[in-house]
Amino acid sequence: MTAAIAVLPAGPAGADPVPGASASEAVTKLTDLSRESEQTTEAMHNAQIELDAKLAAQQEADARHDADRAALDAATAQIDTVRPAVDKIARANYQGARTNRLFAVMVSDSPQQLLDQMSALDIISTDAAATVGTFREAGDAAAAAEAASQQSADAARVATEQAKAVSDDLQGKQSRLQSEIADVVAAFGSLSDTEKQGLAGAAFPPGFDPAAILGALPPGSQAGALSAAFTQIGKPYVWGATGPDGYDCSGLVVWAYKQIGKTLPRSSQAQAAGGTPVDKANLQPGDVVLFYPDASHVGLYAGNGNVVHASTFGVPVRVESMASWPFYGARRY
Repeated sequence: MTAAIAVLPAGPAGADPVPGASASEAVTKLTDLSRESEQTTEAMHNAQIELDAKLAAQQEADARHDADRAALDAATAQIDTVRPAVDKIARANYQGARTNRLFAVMVSDSPQQLLDQMSALDIISTDAAATVGTFREAGDAAAAAEAASQQSADAARVATEQAKAVSDDLQGKQSRLQSEIADVVAAFGSLSDTEKQGLAGAAFPPGFDPAAILGALPPGSQAGALSAAFTQIGKPYVWGATGPDGYDCSGLVVWAYKQIGKTLPRSSQAQAAGGTPVDKANLQPGDVVLFYPDASHVGLYAGNGNVVHASTFGVPVRVESMASWPFYGARRY
């Protein structure tokens, strides 16, 4: 998991808005900067997920290569064990040794001697054939192991290169996020107290009753996740955080579902790809709801058209109407 990036607002609490800008322009600027940082945060989470997968593939490829090398070493050792006997047979045939039945008949002085020689030749022939057969099998095994070793070595090299590329991409995103965070904190610090209070808003929409929502739900995992999320109302938005002191959007969803024993992917886009798709008209409290065309924001459906989420810096975890957020889709876990 990506480590949480703790950030405190910069500048005096009662700082004036951005010089030459109206209050709405200052808040709009902060909102735009925060949106960029959230996109980078979720892209960074995605890159971490991809890096973890690439590192696992690299470890698997390395293990496979080690196994192939061990098989090659074993086959080579078998060849070395059998080779002296095969060389001896080869030398004997090259030097004119006679190991056939006709030769036994020609040199035998008696029927008993003939039988003895033919019996010995049978044993020699069987042993020689077995030895040569073992040698060939070991050679075939060595050739196959060498080919497999080369293939797994290539796979390990490719996996390492891919992991390195993803790691570099992740580091780039982390650096970009740090710069964006500084811009967001500076923009937030330029707001007046009134603007900051207006940005934070209320914990719940008018008339929203979390107890009534939970009380109407049948027992189940989604109800438990939503209930857990409600307990985090008021916690701050913190980039890269999964609680319990602060959250980013996907971090809150991960934490809420973790409380009921379910592990969800770390990024909003990965959460959008898991679970079971749910139509907007069939949403149930506790469903994972996603926003923006790139699914870069996520929360939990809180019922009555509302979402509980960690929305952006300067806005604590709260419940608000989904109407102000561009709906992407929903998943049920």
